[in-house]
Amino acid sequence: MTRTRLLSLFLAIRSHFQIPVVQFGQGRILSQNLTDAADNPCSQIPILHGRHYLFLLRYLWYRSKSTMAGGEAKKPNAKLAGGGKKKEVKKETGLGLSNRKEDNFGEWYSEVVVNGEMIEYYDISGCYILRPWAMSIWEVMQKFFDAEIKKLKIKNCYFPLFVSPSVLQKEKDHIEGFAPEVAWVTKSGETDLEVPIAIRPTSETVMYPYYSKWIRGHRDLPLKLNQWCNVVRWEFSNPTPFIRSREFLWQEGHTAFATKEEADAEVLDILELYRRIYEEYLAIPVIKGKKSEMEKFAGGLYTTSVEAFIPNTGRGIQGATSHCLGQNFAKMFEINFENEKGEKAMVWQNSWAYSTRTIGVMVMVHGDDKGLLLPPKVASVQVIVIPVPYKDADTQGIFDACSATVDALCESGIRAESDFRDNYSPGWKYSHWEMKGVPLRIEIGPKDLAYNQVRVVRRDNSTKIDIPRTDLVNQVNEILNKIQQNLFDVAKQKRDACIQVIKTWDEFVEALSQRKMILAPWCDDEEVEKDVKVRTKGEMGAAKTLCSPFDQLELPEGTKCFASGRPATKWTYWGRSY
Repeated sequence: MTRTRLLSLFLAIRSHFQIPVVQFGQGRILSQNLTDAADNPCSQIPILHGRHYLFLLRYLWYRSKSTMAGGEAKKPNAKLAGGGKKKEVKKETGLGLSNRKEDNFGEWYSEVVVNGEMIEYYDISGCYILRPWAMSIWEVMQKFFDAEIKKLKIKNCYFPLFVSPSVLQKEKDHIEGFAPEVAWVTKSGETDLEVPIAIRPTSETVMYPYYSKWIRGHRDLPLKLNQWCNVVRWEFSNPTPFIRSREFLWQEGHTAFATKEEADAEVLDILELYRRIYEEYLAIPVIKGKKSEMEKFAGGLYTTSVEAFIPNTGRGIQGATSHCLGQNFAKMFEINFENEKGEKAMVWQNSWAYSTRTIGVMVMVHGDDKGLLLPPKVASVQVIVIPVPYKDADTQGIFDACSATVDALCESGIRAESDFRDNYSPGWKYSHWEMKGVPLRIEIGPKDLAYNQVRVVRRDNSTKIDIPRTDLVNQVNEILNKIQQNLFDVAKQKRDACIQVIKTWDEFVEALSQRKMILAPWCDDEEVEKDVKVRTKGEMGAAKTLCSPFDQLELPEGTKCFASGRPATKWTYWGRSY
């Protein structure tokens, strides 16, 4: 089909089905002005690039199908609450996803975070606009974590974004792990800077020169600081919103103690808070464990983490880390103190962090072919109330009932909103709020008004329940709790189904090909781990250790390492990872 005929076909179908502006990849837009180009359609053809033709035909097919089905394209009631004046109805857009989670996970994920209004793409690769729908989730987690660390006497602070090269290079082992990712400021206007300035990839080297200044004696300890900030890590390919971006938000805690025992205890306290964020708020099961020497934080003594797993891709993902830095940084930055015996000693240090990656993990684990699926605890809107007026119905009465419902829920602490937009149909609104992942939908129509009830629809399983308005708050609270628990249970069931215990190399290779999270006996040797990476390197990426879980299975005497054949010392999770 020629471009001219394709464009003519598009204009005809677009006019018939009232299709609005079409947004293509890479920011290209097929403008509304195309309707003015009928006399000279060829003048607009360069807007359509090769890879867009399939997208265009698929979009037209989807719109024609949904319109003919009489679903989302159904026109809303044109009467306003206060009278019969007609209002222009917006041309409704198809809200469905063009990719299924099971078929094309990467494209599905990209669609969901944009259509669900979590992010918008920015004109610098790897940088994204966090829209209010995403920021509100971050704020819920921030509120919880900030309150909990304050109970541990940890105080907030803020250090500058910029780092001098001399400070950055002071801890060689540490910075080597970040060197390729460091972004540098080299100019001021048109003038080259005499000394380039780095933008922090993490803040150990930013903060610790001042710890050595502030800590003099044992009474200055412990020093426990946290900052909420952004960091920049530049040199990598294939950025993914939330999961791998060049700038992201996080918290980073940096603490100093007089003894290793104090530092060890805090490492586990913080790790437990990270587990609670994932399991209690995001409804994502995680495994707490210790990283291998090869995977630990550069320059640290040991690293602990919470590890999640994405069944659809067969990849693990590091959810958050809590590091014991030992005395390595204290030695480098001369963070010394006079102990109670009057002796000079070095502090023991920790650092720990989690980031907006948490949001991406949540989308990957819970999202479905309708869009986002938000756990109630982190959803900024837990309940959306939608009026469903019919012809000759008491529209004002329905609207009043919706308002009263929202008020009752909000007064009880439930985050509820209503959607009174009169230029969209109820069906369109259902799809819109499902795409945004709101946990619970309440519909109120003439029948509900007559029976003093509301229709409740769960986002997680589409169950519909009629509940009396007299018991509204209690039942909605109960349903939200059930949704939160169900999301966790389903995610854990799927994750557990992907865990496979193996004992031999052949079993390991087979499980890896099936995208499993593998628990294997290991000799805890770094050279063996390197060898496993080399031997499994392929199109999907090399396998590596995820963590050695704190909850260890019994290791029978004589058990051999699956990779080396030497005596095994522990059970360790292996797999491909983000």
